[in-house]
Amino acid sequence: MIRILLSAVSVMMVSYLLPGVSVTSFWVAFLFSLLLAFLNYTVKPILVILTLPLTVLTLGLFLWVVNTIMVLMAATFINGLTISGFGWGLLFSLVLSITNTFLFDISKR
Repeated sequence: MIRILLSAVSVMMVSYLLPGVSVTSFWVAFLFSLLLAFLNYTVKPILVILTLPLTVLTLGLFLWVVNTIMVLMAATFINGLTISGFGWGLLFSLVLSITNTFLFDISKR
C-alpha cells in the first residue's frame, strides 16, 4: 500500500512537470496508481508476451511503448486525469518510472 501512495505522489509530481498531463487531485492520482498497478499485474504480462518479437528486435526499447499503453489504458478509466496524446503518455510513463524508482529506493532506507 505504501508503494501505491508513493506512486500517487509520483503521479502528482510528474503532472506538475509535464504540461500535457493534468491531474485534478491526489485522490485521482491514488486511484490511477491503484488501477495502473492492477493492470501491470494482469494485462502487462500478456502484452509483453504478445510483443516479444518487437521487443527483441528493438533490444527492449519497445517495452516503453508497452508501459505507455498501460498508462494510457489506466488514464481512460480515471476521470480527472488527462494525457494529451501518445507522446505525452510516453514521456509521462518514462518520467513516472524514474520518479517511482527514486521514491521507492528512498522509502527502503
